[in-house]
Amino acid sequence: MTPEEILMELIRFPSVVGQPNTAITSWIAQYLESLGVEARILAGPEGDRANLFATIGPRGVSGLVLSGHMDVVPAEEPQWSADPFRLRAEGDRLFGRGTSDMKGFLAAVLALVPTLVALKPTRPVHLAFSYDEEAGCRGVPHLIAQLPALCAPPAAAVIGEPSGLKPILAHKGKAAARVAIQGRAGHSSRPDLGLNAIHAMGTVIAAAEEAAARLQDGPLDSVFAPPYSTIQIGTIRGGEALNIIPDLCRIEIEARAIAAISPGALLEPVREAVAGLRTHGFHTSWQPIAAYPALSLPAGAPIARLLSQISGTPPLPAVSYGTEAGLYQAAGIDAIICGPGDIARAHKPDEYITRGELAACVDLLERLCTEFAQQTP
Repeated sequence: MTPEEILMELIRFPSVVGQPNTAITSWIAQYLESLGVEARILAGPEGDRANLFATIGPRGVSGLVLSGHMDVVPAEEPQWSADPFRLRAEGDRLFGRGTSDMKGFLAAVLALVPTLVALKPTRPVHLAFSYDEEAGCRGVPHLIAQLPALCAPPAAAVIGEPSGLKPILAHKGKAAARVAIQGRAGHSSRPDLGLNAIHAMGTVIAAAEEAAARLQDGPLDSVFAPPYSTIQIGTIRGGEALNIIPDLCRIEIEARAIAAISPGALLEPVREAVAGLRTHGFHTSWQPIAAYPALSLPAGAPIARLLSQISGTPPLPAVSYGTEAGLYQAAGIDAIICGPGDIARAHKPDEYITRGELAACVDLLERLCTEFAQQTP
């Protein structure tokens, strides 16, 4: 199958984050097995979602991981020109949800499999496809935890997020949480008899603003924009009507941390402010919803040098978005970002990738795997 034919199949699966993904994992597994490659479907704790892992070459030798996620963000925007889960071609552009982020990379990898099988690499190439990346990299930790039983420790991992096929060395880490404050409702004419949850949340918001302001003083890392860690509240919900004391308020908050800084630790002052409300009669909850570490790969790492040589592009120091790469690095595997498409097209109506970008990705991956297979483990 051509990369475009494979992409057409992948796009038709509405593998939206947080939803069951049996259909897409089964199709990929059947495709690989038709080429003589054993695919392992690794069920996650949710029970209706799974990662997928396959190896081409000897399992007992340190190999290369080609990593991507199978899930996509929802496609409910009315601005879509056509069905987002049906690949549509206009000139060189191929439209559909996930074309750039990141089923284009998966299609390129899968299209390369017959070549890799024929190559019979002395160092293995592993395919590691995950679920629920768009919810804060929830699926891939379960896959990484099972790697010791699946293969020898990998030497490197390429995470195929859209980068214009430019290698990327670093991104910030992230931690996010959902906060709820429960007070006591009542008539707004008697605020003394209620507990206003929105007013209470104001103290939490103030704590978040103070913590965010302190971060601007450092530590600093000039490869990032901005060069400091950040905290922001992205959503807030509360209240029923103006004349009712609001008894419930919720926010979602995130921290993004430069390398060597724990994103979870950045949220501790906010968490303490939430806990302090209990002494005033409020019930509170703090629910973590996402966490992954920063990526920071030295430019001299072997996989960085090899990808730079093959792509003809020096590695970019850093990007602002997060990926699964930091989790691979935390597991002791050199990880780098490099994939087709453009992150600026992701999560938008009429997302697309070009035929030229797909072809270039297949070519780069073929050269990468061929060169890697010739290196001494």
